[in-house]
Amino acid sequence: MKLLVINSALKDQHRKMIEETAKKTGVSLCFVSSEDEAPEGFAEPDIIYGFGMKTAASSVKLKWLCVPSAGVDFLMKEDAFSNKDCLLTNSAGAYGVSIAEHIIAVSIMMMRHITDHVLLSKNGEWGTPVPQRSLKDSRITVLGTGDIGCSFAKRARAFEPRSITGVNRSGMCEEPLYDRVMSVDRLDEVLPETDLLVMSLPDTALTRGIMSGERLGLLSKDSYIVNVGRGSAIDEDALADLLDRGELAGAALDVFRCEPLPKDSRLWKTKNLLITPHVAGNLTLDHTIDRNVEMFCEDLENFAAGRPLKYKVDRKLGY
Repeated sequence: MKLLVINSALKDQHRKMIEETAKKTGVSLCFVSSEDEAPEGFAEPDIIYGFGMKTAASSVKLKWLCVPSAGVDFLMKEDAFSNKDCLLTNSAGAYGVSIAEHIIAVSIMMMRHITDHVLLSKNGEWGTPVPQRSLKDSRITVLGTGDIGCSFAKRARAFEPRSITGVNRSGMCEEPLYDRVMSVDRLDEVLPETDLLVMSLPDTALTRGIMSGERLGLLSKDSYIVNVGRGSAIDEDALADLLDRGELAGAALDVFRCEPLPKDSRLWKTKNLLITPHVAGNLTLDHTIDRNVEMFCEDLENFAAGRPLKYKVDRKLGY
């Protein structure tokens, strides 16, 4: 059994962990930086850990693809896999810490007008105090209560919000982090009572356009939005209209319908919009890489032993 690892972010300790697990499970191993670098003997591996989309689309021999990302929308196309029985796992569960910290950071930046002060300082100007908002006593709504939403809720508790409401498909959550958890069909009830809306949704048929212009209009003019899930979940033009008219206090977007965001996009000049280039997660934090590799190695042992994979993606659901 052959394993091709395509991940240039790995450090020596991560490579060693994979090497030890491969030896333990009797798997032949090859590390490369890209699919194009795979030697002849690994051109059609049994397992890929990394973004091996070209191989997945062309090789009927591939039995399992593990991508080091949480989102897998790019693998939901009909022709994504030559072998229709190829297993797919992701790394949802590795990014909670990194993305939760990003949400906290941009929320505070907006509420305390940090970006305004930074811009003034760059021009050598001494700003003046302005009215600020706080996470304390805020009513927070978390749309998507998976690893990212729960990691954020856990950290947001320390800021003493008035409430944290979770919203998901089932209206249930095993983590006791929320004051209440509601099903997505009750989202319209929650939005008018929201000071900070945090969106951490995957891209699926059920989530695309979930925050339509109509729903955005249910938020008060003093509310903030942070989206770290997928750009397809929100109507960007409607959001820009509301921000430019002062009908929302602010928004922080890390994800967009089109990435990179085009230079001529109106969002660059939208009032009170904080833009980051899809950097909330990624393999940029040591903890994220550690957890990512741990999850893969755990499932490599499962795969070799013929056990179900713990982090398997349900292709019908898209996550």
